[in-house]
Amino acid sequence: MIVQENVPLAPLTTLKVGGPTRYFIEAKTIADAQEAIEFVDTRRLPLFVLGGGSNLVVSDAGWSGVVLKIAIGAIAERPQDGKIICEVGAGEEWDKFVVTAVSRNCSGVECLSGIPGSVGGTPVQNVGAYGQEVAETILSVTVLDIQTREVCELNHKDCGFHYRTSIFNTSHRGRYIILKVNYVLCPGGKPHLQYADLKNHFAGWNEIPTLADVREAVRKIRASKGMLITEDDPDCRSAGSFFKNPVLSADSFDRLIKRAAEKNLQIPSYPALESQRKVSAAWLVEHSGFSRGFVSGNVGISRKHALAIVNRGEAMAADVVALKNHIQDRVEDIWSIRLEPEPVFVGF
Repeated sequence: MIVQENVPLAPLTTLKVGGPTRYFIEAKTIADAQEAIEFVDTRRLPLFVLGGGSNLVVSDAGWSGVVLKIAIGAIAERPQDGKIICEVGAGEEWDKFVVTAVSRNCSGVECLSGIPGSVGGTPVQNVGAYGQEVAETILSVTVLDIQTREVCELNHKDCGFHYRTSIFNTSHRGRYIILKVNYVLCPGGKPHLQYADLKNHFAGWNEIPTLADVREAVRKIRASKGMLITEDDPDCRSAGSFFKNPVLSADSFDRLIKRAAEKNLQIPSYPALESQRKVSAAWLVEHSGFSRGFVSGNVGISRKHALAIVNRGEAMAADVVALKNHIQDRVEDIWSIRLEPEPVFVGF
């Protein structure tokens, strides 16, 4: 295990803001991770576990403790009851795993193509896009329990998955370090084509799209919204979708419909839970005065997607937070809904 000091964190994130960390450790094995915890405990330092840095806002002051980057890789496959179980290291690039699944003609994650970051981050926020969530395929998660120092396996139910949440970012935040994730895939399964953008993309096709077709379509759609990381696209200097789609009760949803009707507007929505409705956060942002391409100094909103706050080149973390607060306040003032951020905030 190598301990580095005063390592800049901005280059390790997709948003490219934030100060340095006092100590930085990269764990390539489970033993490395266990040794890192010993280092943290003996010095009584705060710990932050870093994945791919794609859903992260680091403060300008940086992090005063230890940043532990999990770099455990490899993808191992085994058959089980007609399915394929993939054990994937938490440090593996997420999209590399998706490519592997699609190339094996295994369905379950094809709509999650092009999402930046590492495998270990996907259970934390129950990552989802275009009609799929990782919770639908996760069998179990191998973790290091910081309290007991033991490596154990949490099954699907133990993880407490809900919309963009799990025990890893709610009730047990900070207790577990994710080391590996076990996914269940369906060999020869049909692609998931429930999301409107995908239905529109394949409208008029005379044959059922393959998993590879769906992967390519998702990547094209993500690119059109600035949600595909490419070096030459300034709109991708972001933390992805910055706000969660609000899930409202029936009464709150009815009140929102009435507010919109008073402005001669119609709220786009779709069923989320049995008695609740999920509302488009992007719609709320755009109808609160923040159009695509909105500029506020060194930060702004993507020209392609209203939910992405982008670094226009010289932004500080404080600039990002100021725009976040401004958007939240305006949406709440106009629609009586407080948007909840998706990214993790470090060092604030």
